[in-house]
Amino acid sequence: MSALITYPAWLFDDSPIEDTFGDGERAIQWLRRNKHPKSNAPGKPFQLAEWQERIIRAIFGPRNPDGTRIIKKVVMQMGRGSRKTALAAAIVLLCTFGPERIPGGLIQSAAFARKQARELFEEVSLIVSQDARYKRKAQIRDYKSQIVNKDIRARYEAISSEGLGHHGSTPNVVIADELHAWKTEKHRELWRVLSSAADKTNNSLTVVLTTAGSGQETLAYKEVFAAKRIQTGELTDPHTLPIIFEASADADWRDEDLWHKLLPGLADGYPSLQALRERKIKAEYSIIEREILQQLYLGVWQNQSASPFVDMVIYDRCGSLPIDYEALKGRPCFLGVDLSQVSDLTAIVAAWPTDDGGYIIRPWFFCPQDVIEQKSRLEGVNYVEWAKRGLITPTPGAAIDYDFVEAEIRRICADHDVRQIAFDPWRAQKTQQNLLEDDLPVVDFRQGFISMSPACDVVEKAILDGKFYHAGNPVLRWNFDNVAVVKDASGNRKFDKSKARDKIDGAVAALMAVRFASIYQDNRSRYNDPDSEGIFTF
Repeated sequence: MSALITYPAWLFDDSPIEDTFGDGERAIQWLRRNKHPKSNAPGKPFQLAEWQERIIRAIFGPRNPDGTRIIKKVVMQMGRGSRKTALAAAIVLLCTFGPERIPGGLIQSAAFARKQARELFEEVSLIVSQDARYKRKAQIRDYKSQIVNKDIRARYEAISSEGLGHHGSTPNVVIADELHAWKTEKHRELWRVLSSAADKTNNSLTVVLTTAGSGQETLAYKEVFAAKRIQTGELTDPHTLPIIFEASADADWRDEDLWHKLLPGLADGYPSLQALRERKIKAEYSIIEREILQQLYLGVWQNQSASPFVDMVIYDRCGSLPIDYEALKGRPCFLGVDLSQVSDLTAIVAAWPTDDGGYIIRPWFFCPQDVIEQKSRLEGVNYVEWAKRGLITPTPGAAIDYDFVEAEIRRICADHDVRQIAFDPWRAQKTQQNLLEDDLPVVDFRQGFISMSPACDVVEKAILDGKFYHAGNPVLRWNFDNVAVVKDASGNRKFDKSKARDKIDGAVAALMAVRFASIYQDNRSRYNDPDSEGIFTF
């Protein structure tokens, strides 16, 4: 397969799948005896494609000596229209009524909203209600979105974050549907409840179903990213079954051969090939249509921002080189400082001009110690992990300690040849005044179009040229991924915090630092500044 896609080749190569005690074959034979009212085949059988049956075999076939399943978690990213719901319905039926049924068991499917949660329930309910074999044993409680196996007192139910308070039970099987849309605190709390419940039983099963989403600081991205590393062999986890269909961002979205590799049901009519061809025509002139095609069908994760500043794939390429920051001491340095509100992220970013016309970037981030855990929980962002890794410095108390940040600026100035310290003056007057009293080179950088637009141009060019050397700092990346750009009537651009989906403080600070570094770069070239000798370069 092309290096441009992540692709589970085992689904299609007829390779043997372990079936320790024959459970995989039993599951398939039982499913084939079911009927589906929507089936077009004679007798209306519940049909799964061969590759879908191989997924069922891979989940239920491999067993430990005591008969428990080896697979405890399935992470599946597939394009829209790939019949993920039918596959999930098969798992629900197997575990509620079939050979995998669990006496007294609880099978839950969860979604980001009640309407979405009902989709799988309706699929299962339709099969059960129209198949005579279920009439005696099945009880459909539509008002509760529940289906009960009366013979063994097992039940399936569909839930969402909207009813979280009523779901404190311990499920044996969890199906998390469209995880890319789980973005609020209620969604994260639902995921915590469900994922922690899986640890309470020896033979639990968690199935994550999703299409690609946007941003990297999400539940779905973390699950998919880990699963992709298992699928490619970078990580080993025999208890997780990864099924990831994903194109790289630079793959040719026009290529129908690529479509067929990433959408295995396409040849059988799901999704519609004609509809995709019509979308491709629109995608030639509509960025929105192109992103929909890439994200929802080809598995390409999109930027967090709805109006992004740069393509994050290009941004990431700038972080591939390691940087020896100690070697920068004595080199001209420019700081950008964005002081936060009371309990938010504060950023200092340094920029050093390089001989190739680029900029070395180093950020420092700060967050109040007493709110880091709460912010991680409420915002679903890695503040706690980043603090442990030294990527965020906790400041004392529950509000940002400006004196602490000021001391850090002074330390940076003592270690480096800082030529200018650019501040967004809002909230910064006291800090600026303190620094000015000690003759430190403080300058204002107001956040309007006049100041911001030239800075946007400089930073954008540096990124596109591959000369924005940021060493892959994940907090700074998250900030740039959140940036929303707005334009005035003349086409001038600026970063807009009010329109950003999340924090952009580091990106704003980087913009200010690089802008003044670029002015220095221009003047140095124009007047052959002797400081240019020996400037750090790659």
